[in-house]
Amino acid sequence: MTARLRISDFIEGSRTQTFITVLIVLNAITLGLETSPDIMSVYGDVLRAFDRLVLSIFVIEIIAKIAGRGFGFFRDGWNIFDFVIVGIALIPASGPLAVLRALRVLRVLRLVSVVPQMRTVIQALIRAIPGMLSIIGLITLIFYVSAVLATNFFGDDFDEWFGTVGASMFSLFQIMTLESWSMGIVRPVMVEHPYAWAFFVPFILITSFAVINLFIGVIVDSMQTQHAEESGDIRGYVDPDADALRDEIAALRDEMAVLAKALEVLPPR
Repeated sequence: MTARLRISDFIEGSRTQTFITVLIVLNAITLGLETSPDIMSVYGDVLRAFDRLVLSIFVIEIIAKIAGRGFGFFRDGWNIFDFVIVGIALIPASGPLAVLRALRVLRVLRLVSVVPQMRTVIQALIRAIPGMLSIIGLITLIFYVSAVLATNFFGDDFDEWFGTVGASMFSLFQIMTLESWSMGIVRPVMVEHPYAWAFFVPFILITSFAVINLFIGVIVDSMQTQHAEESGDIRGYVDPDADALRDEIAALRDEMAVLAKALEVLPPR
């Protein structure tokens, strides 16, 4: 049991995790360099050897964590995430599976589990999913109603953009992102329909400025909740120690008071 604890403490220690973080960053750089034919023609063997070395270290890290924690390793979602990412990299990428070599870049995602700040952001995003689903449902409803209206209003004259509900939804999505919405779509439509602005301007105000900001609000609220819970966990660890210290100080004061009274009772020499 002591050996398992030592393995767990070593592999999850700050120095080891810093080393793993550096390896992930270096591996991300080398994977990017491998996309250059010129670099691969000169340093290809070195880059491939380094890639195999990094993968071997990651495998050893996973094995050490499993040895240190046992089946408790799989109770942590982040450990499962690391296990899956490293496991994908071990799939033979030859023949019909050669395309899987591109999935090696997924190893870079391990930074999410290694860096605590990134874990906090991801956890906050996961917490925000229920609220975001409600907003997605709302914006989908707005898009559908707007697409039906746009198809009826402009479909006859602009079949490419608004000929069907699907085409209208795609065009409205482009308008929502404000990508060439004015000169690319709205102004040409206004040549045939001068009052089309009365449809497009409210749509942009509702989607681009109102609904999208709801996403930001939900995510920010989730981040604040996540930080508040983490601060509460920290206080939960600190408060018991603080209470014990206060009790000890109070006991020392009582003992000093008793000692002072005893000294006052003693006759002078």
